[in-house]
Amino acid sequence: MRKLSEIAVDVRANWPSITNHAAKSDLVEMASMGFVTEPYYLDRTGHGVVGSFLDNSRGWQGPVARRIKAELRAMCK
Repeated sequence: MRKLSEIAVDVRANWPSITNHAAKSDLVEMASMGFVTEPYYLDRTGHGVVGSFLDNSRGWQGPVARRIKAELRAMCK
Protein backbone atom coordinates (compact mmCIF):
# COMPACT_ATOMS: atom_id res chain seq x y z
CA MET A 1 0.00 0.00 0.00
CA ARG A 2 1.34 3.42 -0.95
CA LYS A 3 1.46 6.38 1.39
CA LEU A 4 -1.06 9.15 0.84
CA SER A 5 1.80 11.58 0.35
CA GLU A 6 3.01 9.50 -2.63
CA ILE A 7 -0.46 9.45 -4.12
CA ALA A 8 -0.74 13.22 -3.65
CA VAL A 9 2.41 13.66 -5.76
CA ASP A 10 0.82 11.59 -8.55
CA VAL A 11 -2.41 13.58 -8.36
CA ARG A 12 -0.58 16.91 -8.61
CA ALA A 13 1.44 15.64 -11.58
CA ASN A 14 -1.69 14.55 -13.41
CA TRP A 15 -4.11 17.27 -12.30
CA PRO A 16 -1.98 20.43 -12.45
CA SER A 17 -4.79 23.01 -12.50
CA ILE A 18 -7.12 22.03 -9.67
CA THR A 19 -10.05 24.43 -9.72
CA ASN A 20 -11.99 22.96 -6.80
CA HIS A 21 -10.71 24.65 -3.65
CA ALA A 22 -11.94 21.85 -1.38
CA ALA A 23 -10.16 19.17 -3.45
CA LYS A 24 -6.99 21.28 -3.38
CA SER A 25 -7.26 21.55 0.40
CA ASP A 26 -7.80 17.80 0.78
CA LEU A 27 -4.77 17.16 -1.42
CA VAL A 28 -2.60 19.39 0.78
CA GLU A 29 -3.70 17.33 3.78
CA MET A 30 -2.98 14.06 1.95
CA ALA A 31 0.49 15.31 1.02
CA SER A 32 1.41 15.49 4.70
CA MET A 33 0.07 12.06 5.60
CA GLY A 34 1.38 8.54 5.74
CA PHE A 35 -1.22 5.80 5.58
CA VAL A 36 -5.00 6.04 5.48
CA THR A 37 -5.22 4.39 8.90
CA GLU A 38 -3.34 7.23 10.58
CA PRO A 39 -5.11 10.15 12.26
CA TYR A 40 -4.93 13.64 10.83
CA TYR A 41 -4.80 16.04 13.74
CA LEU A 42 -7.50 15.54 16.33
CA ASP A 43 -10.74 15.57 14.39
CA ARG A 44 -10.02 13.80 11.13
CA THR A 45 -8.70 10.44 10.07
CA GLY A 46 -7.00 9.38 6.88
CA HIS A 47 -10.30 7.81 5.86
CA GLY A 48 -12.06 11.15 6.29
CA VAL A 49 -9.47 13.04 4.28
CA VAL A 50 -9.54 10.51 1.43
CA GLY A 51 -13.34 10.38 1.42
CA SER A 52 -13.50 14.15 1.25
CA PHE A 53 -10.98 14.22 -1.60
CA LEU A 54 -12.96 11.62 -3.55
CA ASP A 55 -16.14 13.66 -3.12
CA ASN A 56 -14.45 16.90 -4.14
CA SER A 57 -12.42 15.59 -7.08
CA ARG A 58 -15.29 14.77 -9.40
CA GLY A 59 -13.92 17.23 -11.97
CA TRP A 60 -10.71 15.22 -12.31
CA GLN A 61 -11.26 12.63 -15.03
CA GLY A 62 -9.35 10.32 -17.32
CA PRO A 63 -7.52 7.00 -16.98
CA VAL A 64 -5.01 8.16 -14.36
CA ALA A 65 -7.79 9.72 -12.28
CA ARG A 66 -9.83 6.52 -12.44
CA ARG A 67 -6.80 4.42 -11.42
CA ILE A 68 -5.85 6.63 -8.48
CA LYS A 69 -9.44 7.05 -7.28
CA ALA A 70 -9.89 3.26 -7.38
CA GLU A 71 -6.69 2.88 -5.34
CA LEU A 72 -7.97 5.38 -2.76
CA ARG A 73 -11.38 3.69 -2.56
CA ALA A 74 -9.70 0.31 -2.01
CA MET A 75 -7.67 1.78 0.86
CA CYS A 76 -10.84 2.94 2.59
CA LYS A 77 -12.52 -0.46 2.60
